[in-house]
Amino acid sequence: MVYFALKYLHIIGASVLLGTGAGIAFFMLLAHRTGDARVIAGVARIVVIADYLFTATAVVAQPVTGIALAWHLGYSLWDHWIVLSILLYLVTGAFWLPVVWMQSEMRREAETARDNAAELSPRYHRLFSLWFAFGFPAFAAVLAIFWLMIQRPPVIW
Repeated sequence: MVYFALKYLHIIGASVLLGTGAGIAFFMLLAHRTGDARVIAGVARIVVIADYLFTATAVVAQPVTGIALAWHLGYSLWDHWIVLSILLYLVTGAFWLPVVWMQSEMRREAETARDNAAELSPRYHRLFSLWFAFGFPAFAAVLAIFWLMIQRPPVIW
């Protein structure tokens, strides 16, 4: 029963990470494409809340449930696929933490443009370009972690 509870929570957490990340990226990209500071400010406000509420919660839950699962099943945290998963998780975090800050800053830039009936600033556009670029390695790392969790591949090194 403990195994299934841990596995369930781990899968839910992984789903929230992947789903919220993909959803946030989709909505921010579509808002950006409008070029409308009002739309961008509104969407970015919701995205920032979603990241703090859902993503941050899952970010904490994943290592807790993952370590508990490994311990419960008798895996060593030094098994190659677990080590690689942890490294990829750290890579994801290294890209996600700046993205959270960028989203907050893009929201502020869009709110300023909206409130002043002005164009989006060059700073907003630089932040968006970085935000967009940071999404690729983070998303790829999450997909690789999913593969490792499903396959638990044999030692290859």
